[in-house]
Amino acid sequence: MAPSRGPQSLARTLHATLDKHKGPVHVARYARGSAKYILTGGQDRSVRLWNPATGVEIKTYAGHGYEVLSITVAHDNVKFASSGGDRSVFIWDVATATTVRRLSGHIGKINAVEFNEDASVVASGSFDSTVRLWDLRAQSRQAIQTLADARDAIQTLYVGGTYLMSGSVDGHVRTYDLRKGELSSDYLGHPVTSLVPTHDAQTVLAATLDSHVRLMDLHTGKMLNDFTAHANESYRCRATFGHAEASVICGDENGQVWAWDLLDAKPLSPNPPPKVHEKVITWVEHHPTEPGEMITASADGTVKVWKA
Repeated sequence: MAPSRGPQSLARTLHATLDKHKGPVHVARYARGSAKYILTGGQDRSVRLWNPATGVEIKTYAGHGYEVLSITVAHDNVKFASSGGDRSVFIWDVATATTVRRLSGHIGKINAVEFNEDASVVASGSFDSTVRLWDLRAQSRQAIQTLADARDAIQTLYVGGTYLMSGSVDGHVRTYDLRKGELSSDYLGHPVTSLVPTHDAQTVLAATLDSHVRLMDLHTGKMLNDFTAHANESYRCRATFGHAEASVICGDENGQVWAWDLLDAKPLSPNPPPKVHEKVITWVEHHPTEPGEMITASADGTVKVWKA
């Protein structure tokens, strides 16, 4: 059989419902590598570790005094970082469930936290409009760099090998070349709530609060494709790529998970998709290697694991 050229159909069969959080769940991340575990964070100030295959909660990470808004997992799964209303970045040891350090300096809640490739540096983006970079190998607890170009809250971050991207409520995607010290900025006209680049770092998927997800050329800022039909005007609803980057996925404020063909931007069937959460879907993440698995997190207090 010739290989299929189009995207695979989305994982839409409910496999497990993870419902131990009290209140909205803001983020759900797969572990790295074969991704046997997921980490979730929510309004109840907890981070929880789950086995998505069985739906069993393995561990709770308690330490935050306020809601958890962001999680990033290190390349080796030994540690993760979390952030939220505390205005500090928490670095955790996965096995012992203890915080190994807390990084303070922001003067507003931290909406986004991301490790670099080897987890030697962590970047944080805040309601205070700044992005801060922290060197985890240094003894100092001070940020090594503060990027203060945004005019409003930072909602999303991505840290590449030589570059960093931030998305702000001010409508700009800012790309910092960390080697050259150069900044390029693209204005999308509406608050930017998520940024996910392709593996080749040529294009980036940007979600904005005008119910659009745009595929942009990372180097020129040119829009290559535009994905619409979903409802997203008030909340951070993360958009991401499906398996092998052949499709685009985004949950919306009506509790529906939309998927589009990457190339022609047409919604995949079923169109419209069924309502699968009672409230806004805050996060969607596809399994990094398995073609038929993804997770969704929602303000309804649940995380759902989906299989093809």
